[in-house]
Formats: sequence, structure tokens, C-alpha cells
Amino acid sequence: MDEDGGEDMLDLESLNYDDLDSVSKLQKTQCYNDIMQKVEDALQKGTDFSNQGSILEEDPEYQLIVDCNALSVDIENEIIIIHNFIRDKYRLKFPELESLVHHPIDYARVVQKIGNEMDLTLVDLEGLLPSAIIMVVSVTASTTNGKPLSEENLAKTIEACERALTLDAAKKKVLDFVESRMGYIAPNLSAIVGSAVASKLMGTAGGLGALAKMPACNVQLLGAKKKNLAGFSSATSQFRVGYLEQTEVFQSTPPALRTRACRLIAAKSTLAARIDSIRGDPTGKPGRNLLEEIRKKIEKWQEPPPAKLPKPLPVPDSEPKKKRGGRRLRKMKERYAQTDMMKLANRMQFGVAEESSLGYGMLGQAGSGKLRVSAAQSKLAAKVAKKFKEKSYGSSGATSGLTSRNRTVKPPVHGNLLGSGTQSTYFSETGTFSKIKRT
Repeated sequence: MDEDGGEDMLDLESLNYDDLDSVSKLQKTQCYNDIMQKVEDALQKGTDFSNQGSILEEDPEYQLIVDCNALSVDIENEIIIIHNFIRDKYRLKFPELESLVHHPIDYARVVQKIGNEMDLTLVDLEGLLPSAIIMVVSVTASTTNGKPLSEENLAKTIEACERALTLDAAKKKVLDFVESRMGYIAPNLSAIVGSAVASKLMGTAGGLGALAKMPACNVQLLGAKKKNLAGFSSATSQFRVGYLEQTEVFQSTPPALRTRACRLIAAKSTLAARIDSIRGDPTGKPGRNLLEEIRKKIEKWQEPPPAKLPKPLPVPDSEPKKKRGGRRLRKMKERYAQTDMMKLANRMQFGVAEESSLGYGMLGQAGSGKLRVSAAQSKLAAKVAKKFKEKSYGSSGATSGLTSRNRTVKPPVHGNLLGSGTQSTYFSETGTFSKIKRT
């Protein structure tokens, strides 16, 4: 084990990262050349499987498709390795370019187009990048600190770009071959997303079996690219969607419902891939049923909400409502009633400015300048006073018989008081003497 580990370290040390052949080795392997030769032969023959029913796993054509899926993954990894090589070399010339162009193939095309040119106004990047990115790249190139590459480094960089573009073309050829056979390999998946999208999903996932084991949330992101907004707002940028945005169902869905539609398509595509992985139904009927279910759900989402029905009046209640009332409630209302002072404070005289800014209203405008108000006696206070007076009179007039029997009444000293003609209140406050005329 130690000897093997030492040999691996020697191999790593012997690698020359300045040489492209020591980094990229896929195109020189026998497996790559054999598969590409078989793919080209199969595309030229145009084999038709319509009379064979289903493709068995022992069939060499099916094995070739599985190998193509694995090869597409290897090509993708090889392109990333070459992209890192190009980026390390071209960083001396234009270090900001890697942050502006993220996709490896687009980066290789731009580097191949620019070359060693320092003035990007002389380079036509139309068709390689969007207009907004082209403008940002041109402005950034005018202020970059990079220097022109040497002839040797420039030649290695251009060679790496050509190799990356060659691998990308080989990958497209492999995907075209898989797409032409998708109607018989994955009929249910092709019925939902189409042959082109199904081949891309299988190629990115690494085969039909790997796609069937993948959860729907990951299927939704297969093929998604990191978008460069070039400093623009991300408020209107679309959510991350992979190859599923190329499907017919997704494109026909209104933009407001595309997020939900993408999740639904990913879920149903995963079910269809699992059916195809076990060779469930080669006719594709379950896939067509799932597609019809997707369309019905999207149509259901677009229906307007049901109209609100008029609400009927409640059934009249024959029983009288319980309302609080009585002597206790009247007393409470009178106790907390608005006083005369509060009424005057809330009132203003028309055409007369308020004397104070404290909000006294008409208080003190009677002429005295005082804020005191002679409040009238309330009904409750009058009633209480009357009852108290009756109690006091009853206690003073109620005497026992013993005291009245022993009481001595002294007659008035002056006799003319009885016949003076004036009423006297000597004996009682309520009773009086009257003058009686003799007949």
C-alpha cells in the first residue's frame, strides 16, 4: 500500500500542468474513440426499432446508449478541466473575464475570438454573448491590468479552446444519437418532456437508472446555468430551471404559473423515468396519461375563482333580546353623564375667538372670567335630598306618649298675638293660626 501511494505521488509530481496533453487525456483513450465510431455508424444507418417492440438490456444498441450516457458525463468533466486550464493561462491577459463569462464553452469561444487583442472595440463578439454582457466585457477590458500573452502561452490557450469546442461537438453528436433512440428507450419520459429534453436529462443524470433514482427537486435543476446579470437587478430574473424549461408544456404555461408547473413536470417526469427503468410499459401510455394530468392541473389553476353567492338574511328571532335596564343602570348613566362644564368646554361661540389656547371653549366667557359653573341639581341628587328631608322630619315629629303627656304648654304672654290678624308659626313650622270672623 505504501509503495502504491508513493507511486501515485510520483505520478502527480511528474505531471506537467503547463502541458495540455498531461491534463486532458479523454480524446486519446480507446473507449472514447470506439464509442464515437459506433455512434457515427449508428447515425448513418438510422436503425429503426419500431418493429422490435421494446429494447432489451442485452441488446448491443441499448448497451451503446448506456455507454453514450456515461461518455457524455466524462466529456462534461473533461470540458471543465480544459476550462480551468484556459482560465489559468488567460488570467494574465484578462483576469476579469472569468467573472463575467461563466459557461466553459462560451468562455472558450470568447478567448478564441479575442486572442491577444487589447482593444476589444476591434473584436466582434456578436452572437457569442448577449448584448448586455458584451458591453460589460468591452468596458472592463478597457480598464484591465492584464498584459498580452507570450506566443507560446497564446498557442497553448488557443489549442485548449479548440479542444474544448471539439469535445462539445462530440457531446452534441452523442446526445443526438440518444435522442433518436429515446422514443424506444424511455417512451413514457419522452411522452412528457419530448425526446430532446429526455436525452439531455438522461445524459446529465448519467443514465436512465440514475435519473430514476434522482428526486424530483434535483431533476428540476438538471441543466440549470448560473446566470450573470451583469450588475442588473435580480428582482425580475427567472428562478433556476434546467432543461425542463424547453418542454412544450412549460412554454405554454403563463409566466405566473411556471414555477408550480416546473415542479409538477419534474415530479411526473421522475415517475415516468421509474416506469421506463423497469421496462414497465413500452407503449408510452402511462406517460401520455401523466402529460394529460399535467395539462388538466395547469388549466385548473387558470380558472377564475367561483363567484360569491348572496348571503341570505338570518332567521328572525322571536325571543326578545336581553337588554340591560332598570334603576341601577339609570343611576350609573346619570353618575357618568356629561357635566355642564364639559359641555361648555366643548362648545365655541360663533364669530368669537377663543381666549385661551388650552381648549376651555365657552368657559369663563360669561363676564366673570372664572371657570366655575353653577351646575344645576341633578334628578338623583334632588331625589336623595327629598328622601333625607322626609327621614329627618319623621324622626323629629315622632314622640312617645309619655313625653307628650308630661309636656306643659305655656300660653303666649301677649294675647293680642292670636287676634292680631297675622298668621303665626309659633307652635309648628307647618301649621298656622287663622283669624276667624264672628258672625
